[in-house]
Amino acid sequence: MTERNFTGGLGRRDILKLSALAGVVAAGAGLIGSQQARADESLSLKGKRIGISATGTDHFFDLQAYNAQIEEVKRLGGEPIAVDAGRNDGKLVSQLQTLIAQKPDAIVQLLGTLSVIDPWLKKARDAGIPVLTIDVGSNNSLNNATSDNWGIGKDLALQLVADIGGEGNIVIFNGFYGVTPCAIRYDQLVNVTKYFPKIKIIQPELRDVIPNTVQDAFTQITAILNKYPDKGSIKAVWSAWDIPQLGATQAIAAAGRSEIKTYGVDGSPEVLQLVADPKSPAAADVAQQPAELGRTAIRNVARLLAGETLPRETYVPALLANKQNVGEVSKKLGIS
Repeated sequence: MTERNFTGGLGRRDILKLSALAGVVAAGAGLIGSQQARADESLSLKGKRIGISATGTDHFFDLQAYNAQIEEVKRLGGEPIAVDAGRNDGKLVSQLQTLIAQKPDAIVQLLGTLSVIDPWLKKARDAGIPVLTIDVGSNNSLNNATSDNWGIGKDLALQLVADIGGEGNIVIFNGFYGVTPCAIRYDQLVNVTKYFPKIKIIQPELRDVIPNTVQDAFTQITAILNKYPDKGSIKAVWSAWDIPQLGATQAIAAAGRSEIKTYGVDGSPEVLQLVADPKSPAAADVAQQPAELGRTAIRNVARLLAGETLPRETYVPALLANKQNVGEVSKKLGIS
């Protein structure tokens, strides 16, 4: 066997050339990274008023992203005008109207049902106020700071499929399809499971609610377990975020049905603790980095106001936490 065949078609000289090229690329990447770091240090919002609109802050993700935005605006020398709608769509519209009337230098919208907020994001744009978003897929947003929800949905679905051996009945919470990240994650679950014909989604799908999400999920899953009492008749419960997962996990544990596994997204500390418990039904939770998403959105505001052109979306990495790696993921997130 020749050296070229042994190395998959590459000879020693080819490998050395590629190694040298990789070194150049790595050095270039390091240079780009250091340049970006220096650029971040020069960002400023001095003299700028930045509107921060939150749909609600009762969830770990929302609160972390909201507070991080406020802190980052202050750190960069700006004045935050922060408002929280408390999960009330009427109040959300009212607070957007108020922000528009105050004519800030930019507005950042954190989450929200697109049909509710999009007309008001357009009004802000029409009034000459730049609009940026966090986890909102709006054409009226100049930049959306988000996790890669296509990747999140696919990775979580593949974890679920692997855990249940590619077959069995699964229960799905699908109450917020109007929220872009939830819709993407749901669609990815459907896209993956359609290639595993022995996996069946129990109909009708459940609808998660806000508020009282945990209690409602507990009640709905308890009813489902009573309807499917035989062990093995349900393999998993999936939700687009992890607060319904929390209620579902509690209901499954209370019913003594720990063979059923639960899945969700966000990385709430209480859910990661359940994933870390080897006896808990919580099998996996994709952990986002909400504080970093908040900081990223505000840094993008500063870049925009400094004259930079922003990409349509800025992605912040998410981490899939399962029974094997949850300790490592929690450590990375700073969650003990």
